[in-house]
Amino acid sequence: MSFAANLPLFSVVGCLLASAVSAVLRAKPAAWVTRILAALVAAASVPVLLLGLKTGTAVTYTMGHFPAPWGNELRFGILEPLVSGIFALVLLACVVGGDRELKRDIEPAKQNLYFVMVDLVLAALLALLYTNDLFTGYVFIEICTIAACGILMIRQLGRTTLAAVRYMIFSLIGSGLFMLGIVFLYSLTGHLLMPNLKTAVAALWASGESRTPLLTAMCLITLGLCIKSGLFPFHFWMPDTYGYSTPCSAGILSGLVTKGYIFLLIKIIRCVFGVEVFYASGIQSVLYVLGVAGMVVGSISAIRVNDVFRMIAFSSAAQIGYIFMGVGLSPELGTAAALFHILTHAITKPALFLSASRLSEASGGRKRFKALQGAAHRNPTAGAAFAVGCLSMIGVPLTMGFIAKYLFAFAAFRENRLLVPTLLALAISTVLNTFYFARTLIRVYNTRGVTPVPPVRLRTQPGYAFAAILLTAENVVCGILAQPLIEMLTKGLSVL
Repeated sequence: MSFAANLPLFSVVGCLLASAVSAVLRAKPAAWVTRILAALVAAASVPVLLLGLKTGTAVTYTMGHFPAPWGNELRFGILEPLVSGIFALVLLACVVGGDRELKRDIEPAKQNLYFVMVDLVLAALLALLYTNDLFTGYVFIEICTIAACGILMIRQLGRTTLAAVRYMIFSLIGSGLFMLGIVFLYSLTGHLLMPNLKTAVAALWASGESRTPLLTAMCLITLGLCIKSGLFPFHFWMPDTYGYSTPCSAGILSGLVTKGYIFLLIKIIRCVFGVEVFYASGIQSVLYVLGVAGMVVGSISAIRVNDVFRMIAFSSAAQIGYIFMGVGLSPELGTAAALFHILTHAITKPALFLSASRLSEASGGRKRFKALQGAAHRNPTAGAAFAVGCLSMIGVPLTMGFIAKYLFAFAAFRENRLLVPTLLALAISTVLNTFYFARTLIRVYNTRGVTPVPPVRLRTQPGYAFAAILLTAENVVCGILAQPLIEMLTKGLSVL
């Protein structure tokens, strides 16, 4: 086995060790540990991705060389290192770009604890991407939940505590349902490793035995991950969770944590239930309907609010709907479009939250749209990055958002299934997206009635400038040169 095959395990263990080290460091060294860690994880994903592209198959890594049930396994092909590398880069951008707000919002004595939680979030996300064991996935779901609550409530505001409690309640309900699903599956099959589960599930479904408990297990696992990822109608924790946390936390939670749960669900659908069994169960139709409803309801809710952070938060609920619509649309092209939108949202939403924070800062710390009049001229860098993020969410050409919506429409045409409702949902959602994002862009660039002030220079905000340039460049480059990324996603999906 090549050295590259060891890097996923090294990445997860390295994140866990970094969290322990950060716990005894001061804030500044702990911040640098997290930044270096994220950069190393992104770099380590490259040789693993190259290995997957070279072999064209999935690699199973048995830890300690102990077989099941004593040992545990990691499994990776093309998708896992690709997604982990992008996730690590986005987390790096969030930590660096939101550094000023972290120092402002969090007590100095607790800042190192914040980075402990961020390291644990990264470790959990990597484990969810790479695991080949269902129970290990549950363990790291819980780690991710606790760490996510930690980075939310560490900001000492009453609203953040309330948001953290609401987030914890929804997350624990989701985790509990997921655990019950695992118990049902284990009682039916006696396995926890995904390949063994897939074989046993296929045999049970084909024989017609125990279909009801098997369907129950599938529903419980799917519902649990839907709740944790914020699919409509389980999205009501999003506005307060994202709106009152620090921009760094909002970017990590909206861009990465929810996407980790959705990726795990896609992996379970293909590696545990099997595509044939899952799409014969009818659950995908429920996901499709809820996804379409989320696209519309989330957008309408975003139009009705008067706070830029809550607007972006409700928009996240709509974008989650896109992803589940794709999963419900078809197992191949629809799911590939959903994976592309996972990456689109992971890159775009942190850029929007970080940029909105700088626009708010340039407007006296106010978040309401009226106070943001002309904010893009007071901070041109934030205005430009915010504009690219908005255009991507609308689906303007040369951005990832346009490619994602094109892929959803293409999947509907090629599959010749649910064509009319899919195109109608895309059209309505795009019109709604255009309304509230274009309205916000007009507001921040309109200087009518605003007293001119010297703009914030790029050199005075180096951390944010790095994050804005990195995330904007990823969005535009992947929007223009989307074909290689689409090919990797499609090929990776076939070997998942």
